[in-house]
Amino acid sequence: ARHWKQWVSERSGAVAASLKDPLLVLSIDPFSFMMRLFSFLSGHPRFFNQLFAGVDYHALAGRFLTEALNTNLYTYEVAPVFVLMELEVLRGLRQLVGWTEGDGLFCPGGSISNMYAMNLARYQLFPEVKSQGLWGLPRLTIFTSIESHYSVKKGAAFLGIGTDNIILVKVDDGARKLCSLSVCYYQGAVPLLVSCTAGTTVQGAFDPLDHIADVCEKHKLWMHVDAAWGGSVLFSKQHRHLMKGVERANSVAWNPHKMLTAGLQCSALLLQDTTNLLKKCHSANATYLFQQDKFYDVNLDLGDKSIQCSRKVDCVKLWLMWKAVGSSGLAKRVDRAFVHARYLVEQMKKREGFHLLHEPEFVNVCFWFIPPSIRGKEGNKDYQDRLAKVAPVIKERMIKEGTMMVGYQPLGNKVNFFRMVVFSPLLSQKDMDFFLDEIERLGKDL
Repeated sequence: ARHWKQWVSERSGAVAASLKDPLLVLSIDPFSFMMRLFSFLSGHPRFFNQLFAGVDYHALAGRFLTEALNTNLYTYEVAPVFVLMELEVLRGLRQLVGWTEGDGLFCPGGSISNMYAMNLARYQLFPEVKSQGLWGLPRLTIFTSIESHYSVKKGAAFLGIGTDNIILVKVDDGARKLCSLSVCYYQGAVPLLVSCTAGTTVQGAFDPLDHIADVCEKHKLWMHVDAAWGGSVLFSKQHRHLMKGVERANSVAWNPHKMLTAGLQCSALLLQDTTNLLKKCHSANATYLFQQDKFYDVNLDLGDKSIQCSRKVDCVKLWLMWKAVGSSGLAKRVDRAFVHARYLVEQMKKREGFHLLHEPEFVNVCFWFIPPSIRGKEGNKDYQDRLAKVAPVIKERMIKEGTMMVGYQPLGNKVNFFRMVVFSPLLSQKDMDFFLDEIERLGKDL
């Protein structure tokens, strides 16, 4: 601490001296001002556009620290504290899933975590793929819900499984799932993995994990849960039932940078495996990094578990935040998000023009705003076309005025609707009221 204080003091003096030069100030300030002026503030309470928002200042301090130290998580010798910290944080996350043992890794985003799960499932079933490649493998199939994240499709393409070999299943249609499995075997394909979703991107839906686990156990399939968005309900005693059965999965992807606001990026892949599958699948045994005669336990060199060489330290921001507010504090954040979502839905129902797609299961509130000009005209032939144009125009107006930001999208045969995500710890009921007032103000003349 003494050396750190001295280091900061010396450099602060140098910076202060340099800022006495007005030319230097003028050369820096316009750029920083312009970056600030034209950037959207995802930490602002009225940023509802994505599944990351808000800011936790403990996590932010962790991000400053790791950027300053600029180290790499491939070996213990260059990141001793952070290697131990990552192992401890992963252990804590696994305990919330319901596992006393296991493995894991922090990854550069939930998409990569999902791809890791596919690769591990394939290696476990066909370990020869690592050395021999795809030529000797049968056709493999992946099962996932219609509303799963697009990274499942990208992963199938990237890993050579092929997007045509993804079988999309309605989450409430168990008979179709079993029928699809039978067809796969009949056609000579090998069912590989079921990718479940806990908190879909648009509607915030949770797949029935217990039911899917029954099918996976019966057919000996790898069960992966993409809980990048919804995983944080595991902190909440009140809402963790949404992920009932998750402990039966082989792997879980969870992004604390989303609902927990740990800051981009903070994405964990959690495994129930205790056979060192991660390392067996991905190791290349580079002798210039992973010498086996080091003076410490070489199992602490985590780099051969990863497909990356350089890997950022993403565990510190979560560790600091978790230490600062505790599990109970994080649970309160999750519970408060549900309270705000319920309040928003209740207020929508009291106003004309707001039409919910469905009662939300999570904190994704999906709705259409129907301007006065088309209310009561649902039977008109051009009604859907006119409704589809409402959300894009309202969003354009809110962005140009800079009042807030919220996402919209079509889904299947449903035309453009708004997806409001309610989870920033900075939110209040006043923000919910402002949101509804602003949608009405921006769309009343359409």
